[in-house]
Amino acid sequence: MKPYRLLVTGSRDWQDRDRIWMELGNAVGVVDIDREIVIVHGHCPRGADALADEWGCKYGTTIERHRAEDFGPWPACGPFRNKHMVSLGADLCLAFIGPCTRPRCRRPGPHPSHGASHCAHLAEQAGIQTRRYTA
Repeated sequence: MKPYRLLVTGSRDWQDRDRIWMELGNAVGVVDIDREIVIVHGHCPRGADALADEWGCKYGTTIERHRAEDFGPWPACGPFRNKHMVSLGADLCLAFIGPCTRPRCRRPGPHPSHGASHCAHLAEQAGIQTRRYTA
């Protein structure tokens, strides 16, 4: 049986552990008990990726980590990594999107974080059901 792939994207500043854990639990609670669960994320050492990784380790899921640095030089590595993760396919994308906190961001006014929004957008374009959560 094909694994159930759950793509998690989120802001580096996301700190609501309970929300991520609850939504991951909700997402896998409907999966056939015999299917392997695979959590796919961008392997950031903090924020949503780290919290999803923690959940996956606790509940024994397979974790697929994709570091942005492995996809080329900064700043293009993040978008390339996002495109790669989406291209691998997923049954569901959970996007935990906080506000942009980039100190040198040129976009005026309050707006959502760039990386998580980009990955969620790509997932939607690829036809992956996407659930967006905001901080």
